[in-house]
Amino acid sequence: MSVDPSAQIHPLAVIEPGATIGARAKVGAFSLIGPEVTLAEDVEIRSHVVLTGWTDIGAGTIVYPFSSIGEVPQDLKFGGERTRLRIGARNRIREHVTMNTGTAQGGGETVIGDDGLFMAGCHVAHDCHIGNRVIVVNQSAIAGHCMIEDDVIVGGLSGIHQWVRIGQGAIIGALSMVTNDVVPYGLVQGPRAELDGLNLVGLKRRGVDRTDIQALRVALLTLKQGEGTFLERARRLGEETESAYVHRMVEFITGASDRSFLVPK
Repeated sequence: MSVDPSAQIHPLAVIEPGATIGARAKVGAFSLIGPEVTLAEDVEIRSHVVLTGWTDIGAGTIVYPFSSIGEVPQDLKFGGERTRLRIGARNRIREHVTMNTGTAQGGGETVIGDDGLFMAGCHVAHDCHIGNRVIVVNQSAIAGHCMIEDDVIVGGLSGIHQWVRIGQGAIIGALSMVTNDVVPYGLVQGPRAELDGLNLVGLKRRGVDRTDIQALRVALLTLKQGEGTFLERARRLGEETESAYVHRMVEFITGASDRSFLVPK
């Protein structure tokens, strides 16, 4: 066990031999830190948290009460192999959140980026790769092997199907069941979610130029109504546009995937 002298450990916390606690980290009462857990500097673990498994938590992250972080996957194929959970810096992981380690079949690790907000009761399953500045709202569940790119918002009480990819800057409306890939900057909503336009609010908040927003509008229209298959229309877009945002969308569509895409209505 390695505990930095500046760390603040409540006397009622349990730190198992082998754990690493960084400078100025805080661990609250009745929390359990497992033997393969590493807390970077300035991490704060509130009371009644379970951190277990081969789990690394980045600097400045806060984990709130009754969260279970680093437990084994909820996957019947899991055979007890040593797999990992890596959580980046400055995340806020609220009450009752669950995040699991990876599986050997899925690459062996679950990865969370930096500056995310994971609201109360949400779940991140095995082998997910979550980008930076992602917000997952209350009681939403991200199933195994999903890839969520930077700046995505997943609305409350939503479900993301296994192997789904959600592109950068997309927003998923509340109470949505997302069963196929979502293009970057897309707006998705509905019980059986459909692509319903662009995340215009998010684009404007990030200061995206109007010409790029208009280019994305045209791109969605082309994907909806153009000639050829969805993939053919996307490739043609890449040849015709000068917008970096549209090129990002095209790269995402033509990338490797195990799912089809949500398409414009």
